[in-house]
Amino acid sequence: MHDLTVSIKLAFKNLRSNVGRTLLSLLGIVIGVASVILVLSFGSGMKQYIVDQVSSFGTNVISVKIKVPKVAAVSSANATSQVGGTTITTFKLDDAKKIGALPNIGPWYAATISQQETTYQDKKKQVMIWGETAGVVDEDKNMQIETGRMFTDEEDNSLAQVVILGSDLGNYFFGDNDAIGQSIKVKGQTFKVIGILKSRGAVATLNFDESMYIPLQTVQKKLLGQDYILAGIYQVRDMSKLDVTMADVTDLMRREHNIKKPEDDDFAVQSISEVLNILNTVFFALNALLLALTSISLVVGGVGIMNVMYVAVAERTFEIGLKKAVGAKNASILGQFLFEAIFLTLLGGIIGVAVGFLITKAAEIVVANFGYTIGLSITWWSVAIGFGFSAATGIIFGYWPARNASKMTPIEALRKE
Repeated sequence: MHDLTVSIKLAFKNLRSNVGRTLLSLLGIVIGVASVILVLSFGSGMKQYIVDQVSSFGTNVISVKIKVPKVAAVSSANATSQVGGTTITTFKLDDAKKIGALPNIGPWYAATISQQETTYQDKKKQVMIWGETAGVVDEDKNMQIETGRMFTDEEDNSLAQVVILGSDLGNYFFGDNDAIGQSIKVKGQTFKVIGILKSRGAVATLNFDESMYIPLQTVQKKLLGQDYILAGIYQVRDMSKLDVTMADVTDLMRREHNIKKPEDDDFAVQSISEVLNILNTVFFALNALLLALTSISLVVGGVGIMNVMYVAVAERTFEIGLKKAVGAKNASILGQFLFEAIFLTLLGGIIGVAVGFLITKAAEIVVANFGYTIGLSITWWSVAIGFGFSAATGIIFGYWPARNASKMTPIEALRKE
């Protein structure tokens, strides 16, 4: 115990006598640990934010969406094909209605999207347009009317040119004036404003408050000139029968589209729970990748500590020789130099956690100023990982210089002086 105490005291004394070198050694560890804390906190916060946004649509929901045949629904091939111009025109409103009539299906709506230039007097704006059936207000509880009313199935079937505005869009065009009953032009056609929605915020980069909502068939026939839809969203009445319900939807779609082989599916049936599982997998892989990248800075910091320890051994070779000559054991020499490395990494870990906490809180404030409420809290496991990497770095990179010092013979050490 006495030898241990002496080794610790000598380690502290040497670090205090070389303050500049000690601070430079700490810098790499501080940056590395702070980076680990920041990355893991940001990754955890973003995951929770997106999961909360997806869950806001309801956890008892399934979606039926178009898909490029012979590729997975959740794949780059499907996404790039559709972005690149591949158009799936087989999903019709009649398909959506037949799915809605299945026994375990509750409120539902069918949808398509578009972007069109919208004008009111001298104001002009490119707007995201949601073409939806009237059932959207029953299925999507986040879509609530602030003033006015929702369009009806009769207006959808008669191709009525009516529109509901998101809260920000209504404020942009009309300010404090009453928008209900006013007329705006969409793609050069006149639409009557019948409602303004309550604010519901954004999901990722999609701001619902800057969108407008028009009856689905009006969008299809008068704005896009098409007869197909992009998706149908359905509530499931009894979630214990989710798998059976999804199978029923799949069988119905294959019958309607005359599909014999699963790989030829031009649609995908997904539940919110499946989407959440995909998100968990994606964020786990992303966090692991970012952690590996940020850990490089800890390795760099460890190399710095190793270099400093080698310099310390070289500077104190004569001291090592004298200690060996008067009976110092190899373990005592090893312990003294190893404690210096461990102390550096532990101190760097503590400072790194503090710096990571401050940067995380600052980032949370900055993100909030852009309208996103992302909680970037520091989790216990991010601190544990940061300290774990820090301690491992100190032990691994501090051991070899310390070992070399302990292996010196008195004659070898004294001869170098």
